[in-house]
Amino acid sequence: MIGIIDYKLNNLRSVQKAFEKVGAAAFISSDARELSQAEKLVLPGVGAFGAAMENINTLGLYPVIRRHVDAGKPLIGICLGMQLLFTRSCELGMHDGLNLIEGDVRLFPGTVKIPHIGWNQVEIQGQSALMKSVKDKSFVYFVHSYYAVPKEKVAIATTEYGFHFTSVVQQGNVFGIQFHPEKSQVAGLQMLKNFSEMAAS
Repeated sequence: MIGIIDYKLNNLRSVQKAFEKVGAAAFISSDARELSQAEKLVLPGVGAFGAAMENINTLGLYPVIRRHVDAGKPLIGICLGMQLLFTRSCELGMHDGLNLIEGDVRLFPGTVKIPHIGWNQVEIQGQSALMKSVKDKSFVYFVHSYYAVPKEKVAIATTEYGFHFTSVVQQGNVFGIQFHPEKSQVAGLQMLKNFSEMAAS
């Protein structure tokens, strides 16, 4: 079973419906005990980084996420959820993230239109079970003003928007997708299907 983490700042039903569309059962919960039973966890998100982390900590969800990852179970962050995987963000001040992947989250430079909204391509950079059967340079749907800058080489796909930024990451059993897979048609649904079929490492 896949647990979708409800930290009161995310669009959950659309993600749940996308998993259902690829034949994967998923439940939505903010209860630590329920989420601790999940084989896989999904961290979706829209909104501000600082508010998201405050809610995660207030609801006591950080220990659940940490134990899940330490047990080798797959975790995926989507959109803001991917950014939360990193060490810190400069959105509306400096805020600490989950620090599951070392790196910072930065605002796009003024040389590009902010926010980055619409269809853009993902350029696959390396092999990953998450990208199985996903065509290189597939179009996916983005809505974001900030982007992740990993410290290590964890990018498995990048996207060009004035420059190449990291749009998909993997570090062990931790995955992140900057775009909205539930809105990204064939490529996005394939990635959710691939995630749903992963086993614990």
